[in-house]
Amino acid sequence: MSRTFKIVTVVGTSSESIEAAIQNAVKDAGGSLRNLGWFEVKEIRGRIEGNGVYEHQVKVDIGFKIERE
Repeated sequence: MSRTFKIVTVVGTSSESIEAAIQNAVKDAGGSLRNLGWFEVKEIRGRIEGNGVYEHQVKVDIGFKIERE
């Protein structure tokens, strides 16, 4: 099996938590990509509305194995 990976960068969001934003990023990437192998959180940020946190956002690199024919 190939040990070569490709990396894509996605931004996950959640109104609940940073952890939920990461889960959303990985889950949604898995809907389009196969052979997901790992992730790395690159940035954490959020959106403020009023005087509180409205949305958590995470920029995540996701690695997946490249398939050989």
